[in-house]
Amino acid sequence: MTSPPTEPEPEDELDSALTTARRQLERAATHIDVDPGVVERLKYPTRVQQVSVPLERDDGSVEVFTGYRAQHDDVRGPYKGGLRYHPDVTSEECIGLSMWMTWKCAVMDLPFGGGKGGIAVDPKGLSADETERLTRRFAEELRNVVGPTKDVPAPDMGTDAQTMAWFMDAYSMQQGETIPGVVTGKPPIIGGSYGREKAPGRSTAIIAREAIDYYDHDLTDTTIAVQGFGSVGANAARLLEEWGATVVAVSDVNGAIYDPNGLETHAIPTHDEEPEAVLEQDAPETMTNEALLELDVDLLVPAAVGNVITADNADAIEADIVVEGANGPTTFAADTILEERDVPVIPDILANAGGVTVSYFEWLQDINRRQWSLDRVNDELEEHMLDAWTDVRTKVDDEGLTWRDAAYVVALSRIAEAKATRGLWP
Repeated sequence: MTSPPTEPEPEDELDSALTTARRQLERAATHIDVDPGVVERLKYPTRVQQVSVPLERDDGSVEVFTGYRAQHDDVRGPYKGGLRYHPDVTSEECIGLSMWMTWKCAVMDLPFGGGKGGIAVDPKGLSADETERLTRRFAEELRNVVGPTKDVPAPDMGTDAQTMAWFMDAYSMQQGETIPGVVTGKPPIIGGSYGREKAPGRSTAIIAREAIDYYDHDLTDTTIAVQGFGSVGANAARLLEEWGATVVAVSDVNGAIYDPNGLETHAIPTHDEEPEAVLEQDAPETMTNEALLELDVDLLVPAAVGNVITADNADAIEADIVVEGANGPTTFAADTILEERDVPVIPDILANAGGVTVSYFEWLQDINRRQWSLDRVNDELEEHMLDAWTDVRTKVDDEGLTWRDAAYVVALSRIAEAKATRGLWP
């Protein structure tokens, strides 16, 4: 198991998810009275399952891929977190991301712990049939460690609702009965929840709206730049535009488009609708993803990948407020710089928690075999996000904490109380 960090890593090396998660935990622990043993325990996962996943390719050849499932902590309920298909999936990455899921579920006060997993594979190199065979075999390899009361996976990078459908079907076949609650993020026709796909973007927009109001900005006079026009960034941008904000820049992996008078975000295809189509749209100016981050706007939403705001560019961030749509877009060093510059950063574990929150709704629907309407899902999500915002904002106001520290204090307090109540098995 990876050891705790000791000395800070050089500035030219990006923090791993695990390193950042541990540093954030240690910092949060300095703000509350918590048993040091609990903090030490939370630096490590309960277990990490590593499996070999053989795949018969369409040409008849066999290739073996490595899969992982990290289960961080389940003191408040079953492990919960995504499955990603990406060439860079590692055990360490899954551990770090599973820790973030623990904090995210706790700050939202959901009865889940944190999990994360995936397969080290390039999904673009797989046919649909190969993806299905790979997923079904992965479900077989994880059969003994997942389940609706054990560990509930969901879609993530490189996976989608269809992937979850195959996973659920394979698991159900193995168990001899249909068990829709083994995963969330499924199509509604087989037990999925309406609104699940757009939920992370919707929650990011809700928290952005509240942050804009908190800092006395008028939403209709607010300019916004969004890095990443996938499911999170696109849905957040479109909602914020509908509510009256001016989205001046959006981007995909190839670059960004910029219009100081505002873009029509509904006319720009999302990554799911038309991959890598942002630069094909008419706009007065194009720029790099790096330049988008440094635009002089009221609100910046990094919603693409992790580690994009670093010690190298944190001084150049000109946005008044940063709301994290992606997981881990701000390095620990950059966070410190932005704090010193009085640039508020609303953390990912609060802002993009709509995904796991609606996954919780889906899990409830599956258990009760009763589907909710889209309006009910969105109304319940709004209520949960505003409750979580209030809990974190209270810590910011009462204790003078940064938004990230406040979110972690809320989460860690709930986890520590649960551990103290349950006790430690001898």
